[in-house]
Amino acid sequence: MFTLGIDYGTNSVRALLVRCANGQEIASCVVNYPSGQQGILLDPKDHHLARQHPGDYLLGLEKSVKGALAQAKKVKGFSPSAVVGIGVDTTGSSPIPVDKTNVPLALNKKWAKNLAAQCWLWKDHTSWREAAQITELAAKHRPQFLAKCGNTYSSEWWWSKIWHCRNVAPKVFDAAYSWVELCDWVPAVLAGVTDPVQVKRGVCAAGHKAMYCAEWGGLPDKEFLALLDPALAELRDRLYTEAHDASTAAGALCPDWAKKLGLPAGIPIAIGEFDVHYGAIGCGVTEGTLVKVIGTSTCDCGVVSAAKTVPDIPGICGIVKGAILPDYYGIEAGQSAVGDIFKWWVEGVCRGDASLHAKLGAEVAKQKPGQSGLLALDWNNGNRTILVDQRLTGLLLGQTLHTSSAEIYRALLEATAFGARAIIERIREYGVPLDRIVCAGGIARKDPLLMQIYADVTGCTMLVAGSSQACALGSAVAAAVLAGAHKDFATAQRKMTSLEKKQYRPIAANRKTYDELYALYRQLHDAFGGRNPTSDLGQVMKQLLTIKEAAN
Repeated sequence: MFTLGIDYGTNSVRALLVRCANGQEIASCVVNYPSGQQGILLDPKDHHLARQHPGDYLLGLEKSVKGALAQAKKVKGFSPSAVVGIGVDTTGSSPIPVDKTNVPLALNKKWAKNLAAQCWLWKDHTSWREAAQITELAAKHRPQFLAKCGNTYSSEWWWSKIWHCRNVAPKVFDAAYSWVELCDWVPAVLAGVTDPVQVKRGVCAAGHKAMYCAEWGGLPDKEFLALLDPALAELRDRLYTEAHDASTAAGALCPDWAKKLGLPAGIPIAIGEFDVHYGAIGCGVTEGTLVKVIGTSTCDCGVVSAAKTVPDIPGICGIVKGAILPDYYGIEAGQSAVGDIFKWWVEGVCRGDASLHAKLGAEVAKQKPGQSGLLALDWNNGNRTILVDQRLTGLLLGQTLHTSSAEIYRALLEATAFGARAIIERIREYGVPLDRIVCAGGIARKDPLLMQIYADVTGCTMLVAGSSQACALGSAVAAAVLAGAHKDFATAQRKMTSLEKKQYRPIAANRKTYDELYALYRQLHDAFGGRNPTSDLGQVMKQLLTIKEAAN
C-alpha cells in the first residue's frame, strides 16, 4: 500500500508517494506556482501585502500528482490502484474568499485581477491594525480567547485578514459567501465538496488562527465578533460549527478528481493541517520533542498529552488540542522570516544566486563567533514569537567601514539562531518538556554550518529529520492511518519516519561566546520589542514605517 502526501509551500507544491510499510519515498514532483513573483502576488506600494492565485493551487495539484505518479510507475510493485489515501498540508493562515459553490472569487473573471479576491497568504501582514484592535477588544471582553494564542492576536491570522478585507475591499467581502483556509479548501476540492458550509475544517487552522476552542463553543461568539464588525458576526453562520483532528477524514476522493489524477475514487483524504504540523508528524514528534521546520520562515511545534494540564504561554501561536496529533495538545511558535532573510541578503542586496550563497557560506565558516563585532535582529518580516508584532523590522548593529558581506551574512544566520533560542527558553519557562530538537526542511539538511550555529547558540543538540520532505511525509503518514495501513499514529510514525545519523552538538568554546552575544541580543530584543519599561525603541521602527507609507 502507498499514500500520497501533498505539500503546499510558499513558492511551490510538492506531491510525494510513500510506501506505507516503511515510509520509503518512491517518487515526488515539485511544481512552482506560475503567478506573480515566485508565486506571490505583491504590491510595490505595500511591503506587507502577499497574496496567491487559487488557480495556481489547482494547476499545481494536478501537475505534481501526475508527475509523481509517472515517476512511481517505474518502481517495481507500484500501481496507482495501490494508493490508499491522500494527505494535504499547506501554509497558513491562508484564507480564501469563496462563493456559494466553494469556488474562489479569484477564479471568476470579475475578480481575477483583484488582489483582495485572492488567497491571503500566511505572510500577508496588511491587517496589522485589525490585529491590534482584536487584541485590544479581546483583552477587555474575552481574555480567554487571547490566553490560548499567546495573549496577542496576529496579522498573520484568520480574523484580522478577513476583517481587513471588509475594511479595504468591501465589494470583495460582500461577494464572498464564505472563507476557507487553504489547508481545508484543497481536501474539500479533492472530495468534491461544493458547499463551503459542508467543508470539514481542521482544528489545526481553526484553533491556532481563528480562536476556535470547544471550551467556548467553537469559533468566537457573534456578540464578540459584532464588537469588531457586525458583518463578521453575520459571516460566522456561513463558516463552521465544528473542527476536527487528524483522526477524522476530510472526505473521500471524488470521481472527477480521481479520473483527473488517475487514482482510485473513494480513497480517504486526511483532514487538512498546516505544513509544519504535519511536518512534525513526519519528524516523529513525541512529547518532549520540539520540531523546527526551517524554510522561508520557521515554525516550531511540540506536543503534550491531553491528559496533562498545559499552562497558557505568552507570545506563542496557540495551544490547541488535536492540532498535530489526536489526544495531544499542539503547541506552535515560530519566526516570520529565516530563509527569507538569507535570500534577501544574498539575492536581493548582493544580487547573487546559489553560487553566492555557497561562496559566502565558505567565508562564514572561517569566521569565529563574535569576530565581526556584528549583532542583528531577525525581524525583517516582523516578529511572530515571542513578541507577536509584525510592525517590527530588521536591525544590524556594529558595522564599520571594514565590514564585509560575509560578516553580515553570518550575523543574519546568528540572529535567526538567537530568535530560536528565545522561543526555546519561553517554552521551557512554562514547564513544557523539551528534551530534544529535530530540524527539518531543505536548510536543515543542506546547511551544516547553520545547524552548528543553532546548536552552539541554543546549547541543544540538533537532530535532522531523515526525510527531505517531512511535511509531505507527515501528510502521507496521516493518510496511512486513516486508510488502515497502521493502527495508530504512534505505530505509523515508528514505521514511516526516521532521523539522520548526523547530529550537531554544541561546541563549548563557541557556546561561551554566544552566551555573551545572546545577552546583548536580548537587550536589543527587549528594548526594540517594547519589553523594556524605560524605553520602547520599537517605536522608532514603526515611525519609520509610517513615514515610508506616507511617502508612498
